[in-house]
Amino acid sequence: MPRIPDSFLDRIRESSDIESVVSGYVNLKRRGKTLVGLCPFHNEKTPSFTVYPDNNSYYCFGCGAGGSVIEFVRNIEHLDFYEAVKLLADRAGLQMPEETVDDGTAKLRRRIFEANREAARFFHETLKTEAGQPMLAYLQRRKVPPEMITHFGLGAAPDDWHALHNYLRDKGFRDDELLAAGLVREGVSKKDGKKYVYDYFRNKVMYPIIDVRGNVVAFGGRVLDNSKPKYINTGDTLAYKKSRELYALNFAKNGNDRRLILCEGYMDVIALHSAGFTSAVAGCGTALTDEQVSLISRYADEVLLCYDSDEAGQKAARKALALFAKTGIHVKVIRMQGGKDADEIIREFGKERFRKLLDDAENDIEYKLAKLKENYVVSTNDGKIGFLKEAAVILAREDPLSRDVYASRLADELGVAKNAVLEQVRSVQRRDYYREKKTRLQQATAHAVNLEKATDPIRVTNLRAARAEDILLITLLNNNSFYRKLENRLSAELFVTPMNRKLFEVIAPRIAANEPCDSIHLSRLLEPNEMAAVARLYARSSTVTNTFAECEDCIRALEEEKRKANAPDAAGMDDSQMLDFIRSLRGDAEDKS
Repeated sequence: MPRIPDSFLDRIRESSDIESVVSGYVNLKRRGKTLVGLCPFHNEKTPSFTVYPDNNSYYCFGCGAGGSVIEFVRNIEHLDFYEAVKLLADRAGLQMPEETVDDGTAKLRRRIFEANREAARFFHETLKTEAGQPMLAYLQRRKVPPEMITHFGLGAAPDDWHALHNYLRDKGFRDDELLAAGLVREGVSKKDGKKYVYDYFRNKVMYPIIDVRGNVVAFGGRVLDNSKPKYINTGDTLAYKKSRELYALNFAKNGNDRRLILCEGYMDVIALHSAGFTSAVAGCGTALTDEQVSLISRYADEVLLCYDSDEAGQKAARKALALFAKTGIHVKVIRMQGGKDADEIIREFGKERFRKLLDDAENDIEYKLAKLKENYVVSTNDGKIGFLKEAAVILAREDPLSRDVYASRLADELGVAKNAVLEQVRSVQRRDYYREKKTRLQQATAHAVNLEKATDPIRVTNLRAARAEDILLITLLNNNSFYRKLENRLSAELFVTPMNRKLFEVIAPRIAANEPCDSIHLSRLLEPNEMAAVARLYARSSTVTNTFAECEDCIRALEEEKRKANAPDAAGMDDSQMLDFIRSLRGDAEDKS
């Protein structure tokens, strides 16, 4: 763990109030002393993410994420502790203290960024050489303008097993660093059994992937022919998780209209940016993920899906609609008429044709209804009835205004009464109401239990003790002076649940030594899941009385639970053992009288 002094964490706390930091990522609304918003760490329509300015913490009642402002930055930017503190320090204009030493993981992560940056330069310069001519010719055939080649830093991996490796070794990078970056792979010689490394990307057109902070985090490489796989991509590293990144978001995020065009591939994005549609982004060699949707929600209120017209593309569009349905983002679907993808349409027909497709994009209801209609011959009565029954299922899950508008449209198109369409919708709603109510209750119950089991499994089977521990820890955090009066009766052994025991072991010595115990300082000493547990305690502060008497009650409850746990099995005791046990209980009672 990086060694950052408490005095510097005090400055971070004073200069980085959690409300101003979080509001840069989440749209927060004030609710009394707290603020609420849609959680950036999981998809949701109803806000369960809560910020507590009084104790500089946050907690999500939906997914259990929580902690201090440091944990928030760690989670939202995918950083380690040292990097999160440094980001907050830079934001506040603070200089990191000279005595601060980061750990090996943070150093390796920085070296990966540096190696990737040098690799991107190497690939880009190679494109200008004879070794890069086949790759340059490919980009020219795809009509990529020279300025876009420079803008996106496109490059060429030469048809050589060691060109990049030798270049980066000359720049001072070690093999273990290059392996960690995914730039080289390790092999074993069949001749003598010795290990060696070789370039992972060879004879490829190279697409550097740059995160929103401007770091080169990974690469995509495309073959020059139609062989499979068409693309190979950097695997997950300390600096890159493909499920969390979007290609070209570093450029697209700068738009002022909070609208993104979501494509399937790198070339679609480059073609759209070339044509002036600079809000285009794409996944990084993976199907759309919940994490990418959460990332999109930070920069866009509207998304236009620009997926290929083939079956695979339409399947991806349906999956994307399902993911975005969990959020408040407005979604439209661009129908690729006249070409397979955006790149092909722009090359063949020009940017105005694509602009027309953009203007004609269907919202998610229109897209679903249009795709459903393709399955029926609506000129026949059977086809019309079958289509309307399934269309009612779609409309039943929309807001009242949308239902009314599209019921009118369907009625006009198919020559039926609007009331008949709406009655079918109401029939679906009645059928679904009780089913969904039961399902939501089951899911909420299961989620709560699973969340507790995942973070602290013993808690589920020791609820009375866990509750007493919670109240005790909350009260001690809010009233440090109580600890000195109770110190002789408190010990880690009194705690039943491992999570609360760990929290007590960290908190108690700091209180005893008059050291700060707020969420910022605890961040340095606890793991992210442990800080989430602290945030959960802070979130429940309103349920305790914060009195010394309540602390004593909790200690008595824990002592009682401990005695129950240690009590011998009566069924297995003889008369003599039972008498001894009864005498010990009498002795305990007399000691306390």
